[in-house]
Amino acid sequence: MRDYIVSAASQINAGGGSNGDNPTNLAPSDFSLVATTLDTNNAYKFMTGIEGMDRFGTAPVRSAYFMLSSTELQTDMDGLVGSGFINQWNYPSNSSGLPNEFGSIFNIRVLTSSEAPVARGVSANGQDVYYNTVLGKQAITHVTQDGDSMKLLYRGPEFSGMLMQNATLAVRFSQAQALTQDTAIRNLMSTRLSSLGGP
Repeated sequence: MRDYIVSAASQINAGGGSNGDNPTNLAPSDFSLVATTLDTNNAYKFMTGIEGMDRFGTAPVRSAYFMLSSTELQTDMDGLVGSGFINQWNYPSNSSGLPNEFGSIFNIRVLTSSEAPVARGVSANGQDVYYNTVLGKQAITHVTQDGDSMKLLYRGPEFSGMLMQNATLAVRFSQAQALTQDTAIRNLMSTRLSSLGGP
């Protein structure tokens, strides 16, 4: 599904950053632009807001779309604290935070994963370009195919040897993915401000 979205969804290049590349590193204006684009296209938000509480260091969270980003961008996002970015631990209540949720900025809640797509060395200055996929609720769907139910494939460790090669544990099933509303999804393309070794 990730690879299909990367190939099929429309893109917006980050342009608000300060690293002088094309696309630039992420800046608050880039998050605002992509959220405004989805709002204008009448995309449905996934999450309702979290009301503010009288708790030290917390801030209210707006109703939001989801964005999948690479874990490699977490350092840059930490640098946006104070410019609208709220770390997940600073939500008024963490009960609605997802396990891989990193934080929130404006109308976007950011999830990070090491499996998020990255195009290595393809920016104007030869940096890695990150696909930050922002989704509205009606953007994609998963269709289970009829006539081919899930099948568990198992060959035990007794088959792991020179003559009967490899043990196997796998699941096979038929499915299809589709963009159901391409105006409700955008890939926000960006580079990094800092190197992986630090700022």
